Amino acid sequence: MIYFFVEVEDSYLGPRIDGDIVTSDFVMEMVQHFKNQRMIHKRYIYQIVTKAMKIFQPVTSLASISLVDDAHITVCGDIHGQFYDLIHIFELNGFPSKENPYLFNAIYLARGNHESDGLNESFGFHREVSYKVGEQCVELFSQAFCFLPLAHLINDQFFVVHGGLFTHDGVKLSEIRDINWFCQPPDEGLMFDLLWSDPQTSLGRAPSKRGCGVMFGEDVTTKFLTDNNLKLIIRSHEVKDDGFEVMHHGQLITVFSAPNYCGGVTVMVLSSD
Repeated sequence: MIYFFVEVEDSYLGPRIDGDIVTSDFVMEMVQHFKNQRMIHKRYIYQIVTKAMKIFQPVTSLASISLVDDAHITVCGDIHGQFYDLIHIFELNGFPSKENPYLFNAIYLARGNHESDGLNESFGFHREVSYKVGEQCVELFSQAFCFLPLAHLINDQFFVVHGGLFTHDGVKLSEIRDINWFCQPPDEGLMFDLLWSDPQTSLGRAPSKRGCGVMFGEDVTTKFLTDNNLKLIIRSHEVKDDGFEVMHHGQLITVFSAPNYCGGVTVMVLSSD
């Protein structure tokens, strides 16, 4: 593992990982360190990202989440790298734990359209990580993003995805599970649509205003839910003035969690019942 060969200098005054376990105490110290505008040592960046990849290795492109008696999960939409707003959400709703899990569309993570080499290059992530930590860390993040599931299924009822639905009807959950997602997003196909598509108020489908993915109407949503015995689609990908929007007669909800980006902030809490 690459981080074993990175020495932590005696002059480093930030939080340290003792051994091979990332503890909650370390995480809280790291949060305070970030609030003070300081970086953690690059060894620990490598270590955290490497650990994340090991956690996601057994996960498929469609990850299942089961909520048992009285359990809940908080679904967050786009954060857009706004660290202080992320911490504000945790302060209001509780920090992530086994009893208080999060799904970012944090204990569960879903891949979005920005978890790709091309957009990381265009929007500055590649440049910032390379400058602060090194090019090798950029490559590590690129690998880690490929491990993130494309969608989540909560209690076999709620389909959570970053973007939306597909250019054609008849897509089954089994097909989504079979997607080869450990790669850079292609320019077409199921993976591309999951990351890029958006809902529309009119029926049917239309070319996307983004130039990527497809716009899809209530009839498309209804058929997908019916074909797969689902109740609701929860997605992100779009700024909403109130932080959320309910569409398609309550069958689809957009959640956006980056306050001061262009609109409000919202998270969605789902319970087992």
